[in-house]
Amino acid sequence: LDEMRARLLALDKAGQQLCIHAIGDQAISMVLALFADVEQSNGPRDRRPRIEHSQHVAPGDFVRYHELGVIASVQPYHAIDDGRWAERRIGTERLKGTYAFRSFVDTGVRLAIGTDWPVAPLDPTLGLYAAVTRATLDGKHPDGWVPEEKLTVAQVIEGYTMGAAYAAFEERDLGSVTVGKLADLVLLDADPFRVAPEALRDIKVALTIVGGRITYDAGKR
Repeated sequence: LDEMRARLLALDKAGQQLCIHAIGDQAISMVLALFADVEQSNGPRDRRPRIEHSQHVAPGDFVRYHELGVIASVQPYHAIDDGRWAERRIGTERLKGTYAFRSFVDTGVRLAIGTDWPVAPLDPTLGLYAAVTRATLDGKHPDGWVPEEKLTVAQVIEGYTMGAAYAAFEERDLGSVTVGKLADLVLLDADPFRVAPEALRDIKVALTIVGGRITYDAGKR
């Protein structure tokens, strides 16, 4: 732990963004403490530290994320995958802070949403479906596993776009279809705000534009 603290202090002092992989509640608490040490030692600045996965969070740590400006980098697919067996591994009490996407949002924590490919499927619409429905892959939770942690379609898209751009210090160039930003966008074959939640996973990409150039056109495959 002392070696990790020393390395983080040095990296932060050099102006690097800190990003640590942590899944369990104890590991996350330790990382938050390290981030607090870094801020106290090196002084305030726009750091945007990240915790990758942020899967099982102790109840008191959501506020610490917010206070320290820590970004929760999450991958919703894991909730509908791991939800099949998580309670047997971590117990009922820890479910209150597991894949707690809504708790992060309600506490004012920025979400950066991704897929964790190749560990999980690359398809972002599957992640959208997972975050909105939380319906586990085994079909045993059709109304959602830990349903109070569901996100809205708007919240998920925000996490995939502006949230991810902010997490990478790229919000001036990416994250929204705005004059002056890079023309990176996709056209979907259905409106995620209008389809039924269970149909979100069936949405396909019709067109992809990167830097203003069409790089994928489903109609020309």
